[in-house]
Parts: sequence; structure tokens; C-alpha cells
Amino acid sequence: MLVYPYAIDLSSSHFQFLARELTAHRRRIGSRWRRLDRGRQALLVLAHLRCGDTCSRLAAGFGVGLATVCRYIHEAVQLLAALAPDVADAVKVATRKAYVILDGTVLPIDRIAADRPYYSGKHKRHGMNVQVLADPAGRLLWTSPALPGSTHDLTAARAHGIVDALTAANIQCWADKAYRGAGGPIRVPYRGKWHNLSPGQQAVNRSHARIRALGERSVSTLKAWRLLRRLRCSTTRITDLTRAVLTLHLNAG
Repeated sequence: MLVYPYAIDLSSSHFQFLARELTAHRRRIGSRWRRLDRGRQALLVLAHLRCGDTCSRLAAGFGVGLATVCRYIHEAVQLLAALAPDVADAVKVATRKAYVILDGTVLPIDRIAADRPYYSGKHKRHGMNVQVLADPAGRLLWTSPALPGSTHDLTAARAHGIVDALTAANIQCWADKAYRGAGGPIRVPYRGKWHNLSPGQQAVNRSHARIRALGERSVSTLKAWRLLRRLRCSTTRITDLTRAVLTLHLNAG
């Protein structure tokens, strides 16, 4: 087997943050000896999340067993996921912003056609629905727990409580037409074909689209972590993975 080094397109602050958290975690649980030190474990986890490297490839590259790699990744992902902000934390930050942008995305998963609950008719593929909240500059503030891909964006947003939270805090929010009917401070574009809209409605929709387009940056930030572009793990782990990525983005981005 051939092994070669390669770069991970992350700053050293990501590595330092994760290494510090792993060091503190090992102290808390009284871990005395590991096959890999905290720096090597941090590098292994970042290679998995950012580059999408499989456990078998990482095991060969780091010279450890497959079970060790899986255990190290699971440990770090759970640790990072526990540090991610919840809805209340995100709304607290959002109150200091002029407005926020709400959007939904479907993370592709490896499933067969029979798994209908995970099939998104809109995207024509199997996946998990994840809601994201971004600030006016398109910076990621919050990600929701993952739901089956067939879940409508508005249904998902309501299930996670983000609609009620934004309404209670009276935070202006821009969203696409999928959130029509959400009510409260959530603004959506005018409905109808372009030529049927009045000049004033067309101007509003153009302005709305320019603002909401910045929210696509937050989705791009999430999918820059290549593991999330094609998930082959259990669907029960996807929420922790997205929350782990969010923690790394917020604390070391």
C-alpha cells in the first residue's frame, strides 16, 4: 500500500482549537495513554470531516487500527457537537444583527430507492434536511438537527422551533418561498409569475433575492466540509456531524 502526505485546506486555528478541546477532554476522563497523541487525533478528525477520508484510509495513513480510528472520530465529533449553539443561543446572537437569513438544504446520503422518507422530491435525491441560519454577511450562525429529506422546509423550521423563536424575539428574517405561511417577521418573496407581478412587487422580489443570496454562503460553508457532500454513515449520526462542523466554524473560522 502506498501512503503519501497531503494538505488540509483549513487554518491552524481549527487544529489548535480541536487539540485544546481534546486535551481538556482527556484530562476530564483521566486518559493516560493513547495510540495517537491529541495533536494526531485532531489531525485525523479534521481529515475525516474536511476531506471526507474514510476510516480505512485514515487507519492506513496514521498506522492504527480501524476500530481506533472510528473511536477517535466518534469521540471528537460528540465533543464538538456538545459545544454547538442551540436555537436559544442562535437567537440571542441574532438579536444583535439587523436581520437574519433562514434557508434549508439537503445533505445527500447513500440510500436506496425504497427509503422513501429520505427522498427529497425537490432535489430528486435521498438526503437529510438541515435548516441553517445566517447573519447579513452570510456567516453561519446555527444548524438544525437533521430530518429526513422528504420533510418540507417550513415543517422542519417549525419542528425545530426557529420560527417561534424568531417571532418571539421579533427578529427580521429573510427566507425563500418555501417558508410561505410562516408568518411573524419572516419575509418571503411575492408569489406568482414574473410577468404577472406589478413593477413594485418585482422590485421587492429583486431586493429580496439579493439579500437572500447571501444566505447561500452559509450553505456553501457547510458543504465545504466534503464529508457532508455525500454521507455514508447512519442517519442518526448526521446531526452530530453538522453540529461538530458548526462548532469548528464558529470557534476557529
